[in-house]
Amino acid sequence: MLKNRVIPCLLLRNGGLVKTLKFSDPKYVGDPINAIRIFNDKEVDELMVLDITASKENKEPNYDLINQFASECFMPLCYGGGIKTKEQAQRIFTLGVEKVCIQTAALDNMKLVSDLAAQYGNQSILVSIDIKKDWLGKAKLYSAATGKTLSKNWVEHMQDAVKAGAGEIVLNAVDRDGTLKGMDLDLIKQASKAIGVPLVAVGGAGSLQDIKAAIDSGASAVSAGAFFVFQGPHRAVLITYPRYKELEQLFN
Repeated sequence: MLKNRVIPCLLLRNGGLVKTLKFSDPKYVGDPINAIRIFNDKEVDELMVLDITASKENKEPNYDLINQFASECFMPLCYGGGIKTKEQAQRIFTLGVEKVCIQTAALDNMKLVSDLAAQYGNQSILVSIDIKKDWLGKAKLYSAATGKTLSKNWVEHMQDAVKAGAGEIVLNAVDRDGTLKGMDLDLIKQASKAIGVPLVAVGGAGSLQDIKAAIDSGASAVSAGAFFVFQGPHRAVLITYPRYKELEQLFN
């Protein structure tokens, strides 16, 4: 077992696998079931699947699709997107998903996080926090559903999520999303010092060195999309994942 997790993150839009750039311009990159099968073969130890349109379009999670994912997945699966109620989360857990990730609902109702943590355990509940820099370079809490930054302090929101029962925080740097240009290490350092639960850093990983730098900055795990989906300067679609030995050497 690796000391630190490296988690592929698959983004869904209308049932298809897409990749975004700074949370916009989603490009279709293939069939999510096919991607899951490839990651099975590559012995990935955890997978995150996020539906990026469910909350934006006020849709329920696509349970049929989630059921297919859970049936295909050989590794622990985390699902996020459109979860607003305990009943929805319960249905997802019943399908065989190990973790749920709450983002939009946590901005409106942290009680949902508390209720889910009380019922399923903190380790099963992740809260995702999106951060976007303003024109002065100041980190702001961001709502992906509305496309707007919020006035609440992002560190306070993160700490509130942990108090409510989130077992992990997913910290997503919106301005780094899909760029492959390195992760926001200052943001990771600040976040990791402010909470006592595992921090999953997302946004900007373009190399194994970027992943190592994020871990060295305080992240417990790194999740990435473009790094595992695109290859070469023309961003050709080719799903890859480092060999276990490479990751083992990276973290030793």
